[in-house]
Amino acid sequence: MTIYHILISLNVFFLLCSTGLVATGCLPSGKLVCENGKKYLTYTCSPPVTSSTAAKLTLNDFSPGGVGVAKTDCDAAQHQNTELIVALSTGWYANGTRCLKDINITANGLSTTAKVVDECDSVHGCDPAYAYLPPCANNIIEGSAAVWNALELNKSHGIVNITWSMV
Repeated sequence: MTIYHILISLNVFFLLCSTGLVATGCLPSGKLVCENGKKYLTYTCSPPVTSSTAAKLTLNDFSPGGVGVAKTDCDAAQHQNTELIVALSTGWYANGTRCLKDINITANGLSTTAKVVDECDSVHGCDPAYAYLPPCANNIIEGSAAVWNALELNKSHGIVNITWSMV
């Protein structure tokens, strides 16, 4: 290994440390290059779940015909955005072990309970099966409009910091 490779490795390590990924033990599992040439890190893990796990909440359209949604992974059903439902990043989804279980989500000093119905895939994406969407980051919870409404969040923000835990 040359000094150049060592320096590059150290830079990557320090970058990962600054994002907290090394501390959580959840390092990227690979890269995915989309048709537009944009590169995304992929993950098979997520940060550990605690009594107050930091995450990013994104808005997802779970309704029939919603972007990227056919039928949800947990129950092979279609859902309405009036339901308090979420999709978890691949690591938190844990091969479906959290399917149809409730989680507690907190933001803006408010909390709500939502049911896990789907996976926000952190490994695959950028193809027709995923409506050409990139893979999810490893700390994403996709919430229905009902979740955003219960937390009194502005849906135009598209992504907000939250904490969550298992009920």
